[in-house]
Amino acid sequence: MKKTIILLILAAAMILPVYAGGSKEGAAYPSEPINIVVPSNAGGSTDATARQFGQIAKKYWPEANFVVVNIGGSGGLKGFDEIADAKPNGYNLGMLFTPQIVSHICSGLAHYNLDSFHYIGNIVEDPGIVVVPEKSDINTLDELKAAAKAKKLVATVNGIGSDDYIAAKSFEKIAGVEFNIMPTNGSTEQKAAILGGHVDVGFMNLSQMLANYRSGKVKIIAITTRKRSEMEKSIPTTKEQGYEFYMTATRGLVCQASVDKKITKALDDLLVKVLADPEFKELMEKQLISLAPMNSKEYREHLEELKAQTQVVYDAAPWGN
Repeated sequence: MKKTIILLILAAAMILPVYAGGSKEGAAYPSEPINIVVPSNAGGSTDATARQFGQIAKKYWPEANFVVVNIGGSGGLKGFDEIADAKPNGYNLGMLFTPQIVSHICSGLAHYNLDSFHYIGNIVEDPGIVVVPEKSDINTLDELKAAAKAKKLVATVNGIGSDDYIAAKSFEKIAGVEFNIMPTNGSTEQKAAILGGHVDVGFMNLSQMLANYRSGKVKIIAITTRKRSEMEKSIPTTKEQGYEFYMTATRGLVCQASVDKKITKALDDLLVKVLADPEFKELMEKQLISLAPMNSKEYREHLEELKAQTQVVYDAAPWGN
C-alpha cells in the first residue's frame, strides 16, 4: 500500500508545473505555449534540431507545448533580433547558430550583443570541412595550397560572414593564397557546384557532404577540428596537416538575459535531460549531426572566443557595411 502511494505521488509530481510564477499573474510556469524562434526557414538542420528538442522536452514537461517559429532572412539577423527583443517571460526561447550570431555583432549590424541572452546551453555541432570534386587532383591541404599558388582557384562558401567564409579566409591567411570566393544561397547550391565540378574547392559542413563522401562522389580533404570526427574517422584534421584553423557550426538554445532566474534554472535543467535522452541522441544521429553539449557558462565562453576570432577576420576583410 505504501509503495502504491509513493508511486502515485511521484507520478503526480511529474505533471506539476515547473515554477509557480509565469507570465500571467499567479500562473504557474509553464502555463502558455513556449515559442522557439529559429532564425532560418523551415527544413534546415537548425529547424530540425529545434523541433526534435521540443518533441523530447515534452516527455519531461508534459504540460508544456513547444511551438517552432521560423524567422529567416539576413543570415539569421532578423531572427536573432527577434529573440533578443522578445518579452522576457520564459515563453520566448530561440536557437542560435554560429558564427552568424557573432558575425553580425562584429559587422555592427546587430541590435543585440552577447549580454542580451541567457545561454541555456549548446545542443549540437556540425564541423567544417574542405571538400573538392571527385576528379580533382587535390588530396591534401598542402596540395590545395600549391594549386592555389599556381592559379586563382574558385572556392564556394555559404554566404559572406558564414562559418564557411571565415574558414576559407583563415586558410587563405595561413597558406598565403587568395581564392576567388563564390558565395551561394545555401548548401544545396554548394553541393551542386562541387558535385558538378564547377568549382575547385568548397568550404562546407560535414553533415552536408558526408553521404556523398561515403559514396565516393566527392573528396573531403580536411575537417576543421582539432580531433577527427566520431562520425567519420577517415577524414584528417586541419591540425594534423599543419594548418591550425578551426571552424564548427554550433546550434544552441537561449532566452532573454532578464528572464527570472528560477525559470532559467528550470530551462537549463530541461536541456540537460533532453541531451541525455537516448531517443534524442538517435534523432541527431539520423541527421548526421554530432551532439556537443555545453552548459550555460561553457556556451557563453565559446561564443566570446568565437567573436574574438571572427573580429580578426572581419577587420582584415570587412563585410556587411
